[in-house]
Amino acid sequence: MVRHGVKKGDRVVIYMPMIPQTVYCMLACARIGAIHSLIFGGFASKELSVRIDHAKPRLIVTASFGVEPKRKVEYISLLEGALAMVQSKPEKVLIYKRPNLGNVPFVPGRDLDWEEELAKAQYHKCVSVPSDHPLYILYTSGTTGLPKGVVRPTGGYAVMLNWTMSAVYGLKPGEVWWAASDLGWVVGHSYICYGPLLHGNTTVLYEGKPVGTPDAGAYFRVLAEHEVAAFFTSPTAIRAIRQQDPEAALGKQYSLKRFRTVFVAGEHCDVDTLEWSKKVFKVPVLDHWWQTESGSAITASCVGLGNSTTPPPGQAGKPVPGYNVMILGENKEPVKVKTLGNIVVKLPLPPGAFSGLWENQETFQKLYFKKFPGYYDTMDAGYMDEDGYLYVLSRADDVINVAGHRISAGAIEECVLFHQAVADCAVVGQEDPLKGHVPFALCVLREGIKTEEDKILEEIVERVRTNIGPVAAFQKGVFVKQLPKTRSGKIPRSALSALVSGKPYKITPTIEDADVFKHIEEVLKKN
Repeated sequence: MVRHGVKKGDRVVIYMPMIPQTVYCMLACARIGAIHSLIFGGFASKELSVRIDHAKPRLIVTASFGVEPKRKVEYISLLEGALAMVQSKPEKVLIYKRPNLGNVPFVPGRDLDWEEELAKAQYHKCVSVPSDHPLYILYTSGTTGLPKGVVRPTGGYAVMLNWTMSAVYGLKPGEVWWAASDLGWVVGHSYICYGPLLHGNTTVLYEGKPVGTPDAGAYFRVLAEHEVAAFFTSPTAIRAIRQQDPEAALGKQYSLKRFRTVFVAGEHCDVDTLEWSKKVFKVPVLDHWWQTESGSAITASCVGLGNSTTPPPGQAGKPVPGYNVMILGENKEPVKVKTLGNIVVKLPLPPGAFSGLWENQETFQKLYFKKFPGYYDTMDAGYMDEDGYLYVLSRADDVINVAGHRISAGAIEECVLFHQAVADCAVVGQEDPLKGHVPFALCVLREGIKTEEDKILEEIVERVRTNIGPVAAFQKGVFVKQLPKTRSGKIPRSALSALVSGKPYKITPTIEDADVFKHIEEVLKKN
């Protein structure tokens, strides 16, 4: 990098799969004070071009291919498509050719070969930077639909990551840790790359899925083979395993002798999935909550600080030291215990939290700090119980307003998922001429369910009526083969809400399989 003119403060875009070379690039940038922007491997050309134009990198690092369960992802052609659209073209493109996956065409004068460059590379001592120097820019689409480049300062982040490895996750240096995420997301930055390495832990890097590579036993195999002590995954991944292997028969053949904790995050973990995970993994399963902007947990059961490993079901922990979490109503006043409201954090934010949005401080101020002055607006909705446990139910814009009553989509989903026939579910607001909106459920059934769909829907409606009350006005739902999800496992609820209301909707580029929307449209037509 240095030989080709990359210096402190320059941006380097990394567009690579889940391979060790991606981590080497991140660490190389950190060592020389360059600012990396890791873009999720396999992002489409248009989205890639928007991010390249915004970050204006001096160098782009890529690989020949990514490997998915059913296909190869052609990184070079996706990158070429993006570079054809950008104003800010990089000086050089460094390409890692993956073995046994065919040849790669090189552009003379622009492209560099990884192995050749490595052979010429020299030792370079660490470049010192101020503590607030940006370590990376991480683009998040968030609720605004436009990419926002979250800026992470170097010093506070290192301190916080090192502290959380022991305080939150309860690990000792030398133990094996696995965060089953992607390097392109904040979990990958914090807890595949920097956190474990700063704390002296072995980190597992997994290029695969919870199912299909080769089967629903894959996670158990990795945990057993590498004697993992603690594991971080998403509720979506666990639901995918359960849908394909309801008794975890494939997983039970592995001995997890050093394994002691599962941590879940990324979206609300329903109680049913949580209980199934406890039964299958035979260790505490702890939900915790954080965001790209925070860089680490905002609320958690801090194992290393002696917190309970059997907290009440449905919660996402208590505020982590440094975070003063409060629930405010629309009138900006604190609400009563167990009352649904806006989750905010009293300023200042602790070390490791974002310092701004790249070259967009105006949006930074407006988006996060304007609605509730003196607080950081998480844009999530939920409530706190009398013991200080936080229950995160949905994004604030996923709260459905039914005839003036604010109903959490997450709370209804929780009810629906308790039905033994349902493997996955998304509840969204459908426009209604009388009530404004009513909840509408899209459900995925478990394998081998023979009961009639109408009967299952009746039972679900009855359960919601009993648990949440008639005020939810929940009566409608359909059964679909699968739900659209982003690569990090989130459900695009605003797009689904528009779809079920018969309105135009936008498919965001992070969606894993866009064809699922067509399937849902067809199911809705038949109903």
